[in-house]
Order: sequence, then C-alpha cells, then structure tokens
Amino acid sequence: MKNSVYEDSLRYHEKGRAGKIEVVPTKPHETQYDLSLAYTPGVAQPCREIETNPEDAYRYTSKGNLVAVVSNGTAVLGLGDIGPLAGKPVMEGKGMLFKIFADVDVFDIEVDQKDPDQLIEVVRAIAPTFGGINLEDIKAPECFYVEEKLKAMLDIPVFHDDQHGTAIISGAGLLNALELVGKKIGEIRIVICGAGAAAISCAKMYEKLGVKKEHMVMFDSKGVVAVNRSDLNPAKRQFATQEQYTSLADALVGADMFLGLSVGKLVTPDMIRTMAPNPIVFAMANPIPEISYEEASSARDDIIMATGRSDYPNQINNVLGFPFIFRGALDVRAREINEEMKIAAVKALAALAKEDVPELVTKAYNLKNLVFGKDYIIPKPLDPRLITTVAPAVARAAMESAVARKPIEDWDEYERELSTRLGFENKLIMTICQKAKQNPKRVVFADANNLKILKAARFVADQGIARPILLGNHHEIQKILEESKLDLADIPVIDIYHDVSDEKRHVFAGILFEKRQRKGMGFDEALENMYNRDYFGCMMVETGEADAFISGFARKYADTIRPALQVIGTKEEYHHIAGMYLMLTKKGPLFLADTTVNSDPSPQVIADTTVLVANEVRRFKIEPRIAVLSYSNFGAFKGKGSPVRAGEAVKILHEKYPDLLVDGEMQANYALNGALRYKKFPFTKLKDMDANVLIFPNLSSGNILYKVLQELGMAKAVGPILLGMKKPIHVLQMESSVREIVNLVAIAVVDAQEAEEI
Repeated sequence: MKNSVYEDSLRYHEKGRAGKIEVVPTKPHETQYDLSLAYTPGVAQPCREIETNPEDAYRYTSKGNLVAVVSNGTAVLGLGDIGPLAGKPVMEGKGMLFKIFADVDVFDIEVDQKDPDQLIEVVRAIAPTFGGINLEDIKAPECFYVEEKLKAMLDIPVFHDDQHGTAIISGAGLLNALELVGKKIGEIRIVICGAGAAAISCAKMYEKLGVKKEHMVMFDSKGVVAVNRSDLNPAKRQFATQEQYTSLADALVGADMFLGLSVGKLVTPDMIRTMAPNPIVFAMANPIPEISYEEASSARDDIIMATGRSDYPNQINNVLGFPFIFRGALDVRAREINEEMKIAAVKALAALAKEDVPELVTKAYNLKNLVFGKDYIIPKPLDPRLITTVAPAVARAAMESAVARKPIEDWDEYERELSTRLGFENKLIMTICQKAKQNPKRVVFADANNLKILKAARFVADQGIARPILLGNHHEIQKILEESKLDLADIPVIDIYHDVSDEKRHVFAGILFEKRQRKGMGFDEALENMYNRDYFGCMMVETGEADAFISGFARKYADTIRPALQVIGTKEEYHHIAGMYLMLTKKGPLFLADTTVNSDPSPQVIADTTVLVANEVRRFKIEPRIAVLSYSNFGAFKGKGSPVRAGEAVKILHEKYPDLLVDGEMQANYALNGALRYKKFPFTKLKDMDANVLIFPNLSSGNILYKVLQELGMAKAVGPILLGMKKPIHVLQMESSVREIVNLVAIAVVDAQEAEEI
C-alpha cells in the first residue's frame, strides 16, 4: 500500500458528515402531529407503559436492536493502548460492520477509564439503553474480569468479541479440519503461540469442543506458559503446562495443530516439517502471519492452513460471527450469550462449509467451484447464507438453554425475515469487487490528468481490483503526483502525443478507417483521431492491448460514446446501446434504464433496452422483475405519447420473451408496491412482487429520478453501466467521486472476465 492510502483514509473519515455512522429517524416526522406523537405530549404514553411493564421497552423503543460497542482503548487493533478517543474510529467501524452484515444498530461508547471496576460500573449504569453489550479492545487480563462481572450483573447479552469471535470461527475451522484428516479431537495435541484474550478464549473453546487441556501448550512473549512460572495471571495459569519445552520449535515436534495469535515470522518451514502427519496450522497474526501460506504449503503437502488474511484460503475472520451471533441473541431477547449459543455458532459455521456453495459466492471469489476440503474449511465472509444459518442456530440454542425471553415460533418466517434484512443484495458491490480481485484485468483510464482518476487508479491497483493503464501528459500527471504525494511509479502512463510510434498510430488508424470508410471517415481523419484519448483507448481494447476502457470524467457523455461506437461497436444481436444505473437502496438494489443514452426511444428500442437490462441484472445473480413506467396504468391514457410507446414495448416483450417477468405501462408507485398493484391490477405478470428493474419511457424521466434519489441520499448510485457494447467500455458521469470510479472499474473488470469466458 502506498503512503497516499493514509491520506485517503483521513479524507474518507472526514469527508461530508464526519465519521462512519449516524442516527436516522425511523418514524414519520414531517408534520406537527408527527412530532407531537414522537415527543410531547404523545411520548408520555409509551413511557407509562414501560414504567408498568419494563419489557415493553422492546415494544416501544429501539432497545431490542441496539448494541453498545464499548471500549476503553487499552488494546486497539495492532495499535495498543492509544486511549478511548483515538480508538473511536475503530468502534465506529465495528458499528458499521454490525449494520451492513446483520442490520444491528450500534452506539459506540468510548469510556475514559482504565480501572476495571469503574469501567464495569459505567457499563452497568448505561445498560438499560441497550439490547446487548459488545466489549471491544480492552486489554487482557482485565477484559476477562470485566466481561465476567458484567455478565453476572446484567440481563442482556455481554460479549467480548476479541476473545470469543476468534475462538468461535477458528473452532469451526478446527472441527472441519479434523474431519478431513480423520483425527479425533480428544487425541490431538495443540501448540498455541500467544496468550492474550483471543488465545485464552480459543483454548477454552477448544476444551469445550473436546480437546484435553493437558494436550495444549501455550507460549507468551517470555516463553512456555508453565506451572513453574510465578508471573502468570489467573487467565494464563488455567493453561499452564507441566511439560518442559525449551522453545516453540521443541513444542511443535509431533504436534497436530499450531494456533498462532502473536506476531509474524515466528515459525519456520523446518518447524512445520517436524509436526505430526496432516498438520493443522492456523497462523493468524495480521498482516504478516507467524508463517506465510506459501512457506507452510511448500513445507508440507499434507497441511491444512488458515490465516487471518482474505487473499488466501480459509480466512479466520470475526465478521463471520459477531454480527449474526448478536442478531440471533437480540431476536429472542436473550439474557446472555452463553456457552451453548457460542458452540451452536461454531457448529453452524462448520456445517455451512459442507453445503453446496451458491454460484453467487464462487463468482465473487472467481472460482469455478468451491467444495468442502483442505482449501475450504470455513465459509466465505460474503456468503449470504451466514445470516440465515448462524443467527437461527444461536437463537435456537438460547431457547433450548432457557435464556430466551421471546421464543421464535415460526422458523420459516424467521428465516424469511432475516433474508430481507440485508441479504446478499446490499453486499452487491462488495461481491463485485471481490470477484474483480480474483482475476484483475487491464483497464485504460482516458482522463489521467486528474487527481480523482489517479487516486482511483492507485486504489484499484493496491486492492488488486484492476491493472490500470493511464492515458495522459507525463508533465501534468507528475505535477499532480508531487502536489498530492501520490506514488504511481508502478502504473504505466502513455502520452499518446509522445510515447506512441508513428507505425502504431498508422496501424490503429488503418483499423478505424476500415471500419468507417463507407461511413464518411477518411484515413487522414482516422489518423487524426488517434491523437484523441477516447479513440486511442478504445482501440487498445479493440486490439487486445487492454481489456476495458473507462472515460467520460471530464467530457460530455455523447462525446465519449461516439468514439466507442465507431471503434468497438454494438453487440451483433442489438442495433443500439443503453445506459443503466444500479441504485443501492435500503430495500435492496434497484436497476434504472435508460438513464443516459436514448432520449426518446421507440417501442422497439424500449423493448431491446429491457432485454439488455434483464441480461445484465442476471449477471448479478438477481432475477429481474421489470416494470415499464409511464404516467398512466395499463392503457388508461388513450392519446399519443410515452404511455402508448411503453404499452407497445410491453406487447413486444410479452410476445418475444414470454418467460420474462415484465409488465406495464404503469406508474412508479404501482411498480414498487406489489401489494398495491396486485389489489387493483391482479392480471399483471408481476403478481404481487415489487419491481427491481424500472424501464423509463424517455431519457429525461430516468435521468431525473436517479439524480434525485442520489442527491436526497435515498440511494447510492453505481454507474452508469453501458449496455450493448461488444467489449467492456464504460463512461463515467462527469466529476465522479473516487468511490464511483472504483465501483465502475470493478464492473468493467467483471465484464472483461466474463467476456474472456465466452
């Protein structure tokens, strides 16, 4: 990662509304009457109800879906004791993960108190606000004491994720690894490097799963944790061994498993070679493991290896656990997160790894197949089934262990509720970026004389999303780099005026001339066009020198589209292109078209656009439910204009594509509210389903809506996604943000990947 990442991180946290989370009202508040219900005098009534029956707090307030992420900043990430205020960005980040993975709301609470008893008293005093407490980044051994005392005091879940998260996820991995190698858990010997909160909790979890305590040996920074040491705290003393090991290397001889929760590069390949047959190695120091995946795999063919990193198989990632564990606990109003619930999470994760993996997941990681085995012992973080697997298992265990106050009666309905909270759809961009990383492609950027473009190029290169190629002036780019302290030394830059040979320019011009010679373009004009970055970049894609092209940051959309059409052209089965935006809303993704290209389309163009969009939506592994919009419903308007064209387009679609879920013309409220539409128009092909694709009768209506949604903060726009081109060409909206550029690059890379597979 380059130094600019640090500056980008600061801007990311500072830009717009500072920080990463906010409080959003969930009830109407537009009128004076709304406010009289929300506050005085109406609010008095729920207050009285709660005073009479405290359990009604779950009924009338947000308590039931609200978790406190509490820290005193004494053990933050790899930063150590940096204090509560400096740790706040981490706690906000934890809150964001809770929300995006499991729809759990969070207040982050940073407490300026190192005394564990005082910290306990603060949390006890604020506990009535919350449905659960997530302790975070509190140093050992105080973290054990704080959690134990709070669990005894409070009747809501208290969970220290630094301890239990790693224990639960690695416990699932251990069960599956043992199954693969055919070893019994009661017979294995484990060497643990590290003796902090996570290591102690892992040892406790493994013991509950069946590992014998006397078969575990632990090392801290001073050596083996042995009974003859006088400096051990009570947490470490639980796992003090009577065996006498001279070193970590000595202990690893004949060991069945190595668990690393310490620092990088402590273990050598020779040490791995001394382990028992079919060794299990979980090296989870980050970012540098105790031994690298490459070294360990080279040392032993029979190894099962896991790390904390996402770029290798078997990532032990806490996000597989805590959001869904709290989700299940909150949904049954559990009094605590007990051992039964933790073990239920372990077994649910282990079982999920043995199930058939959805194509969505394999696509996200660019794998043809993903099956239970040595390279897949734990689910992937982007698996949409986690919320519907782990949360119900935890909820059921809470009920069976008698800590649930609101038992679930209809499990099928509960699973449907979970899937609608934040299913895979709201993780769509993460999934696209992850897929792009599996096979990054060469993407040409036409507008490299701009800081945002350069920052986006740096980001996609660092993240492994794409291999950028920049078109621009060396002197101008260098000036921007010096001013911004951005390093692009490893990214190629092409100045088409000075770096391109006459021979190459003539070759490119000859190809363009051959394409356009009967359409009014002479060779001299084609040659002149090779000094235009849009023409030149498209020609790089056409000739195979690049895989995708991104342009349009500083020019009108039409001026950027024209070279692409002349050089690349449309797909043979279509005679035109269309523009689509992916809008990320709280209800899931909404696809809008045509928003950028066809200003006043004919019925046939509307129909063709609909088919283009449907095919694109299916690429995202979403089944399109399409509404063709207008200002009237199903033939109510009898004159001329967009309603008639929309209706005729639907007729074409019904005749040529009878299996496509499409109907119209209809007004937008009937498109987005399936129940309302079905009540009045039960004959529609969409029945009572809400549409997830909106086709507009003209460019102005589509363009206006997506910009209104975007500016009001009601949806995040990804695009425009250009449809119908023979090769991956995408045109940015002018002055796009760095994030918008990155998102479109990821889509372009996935386009190129799939074009390669055809």
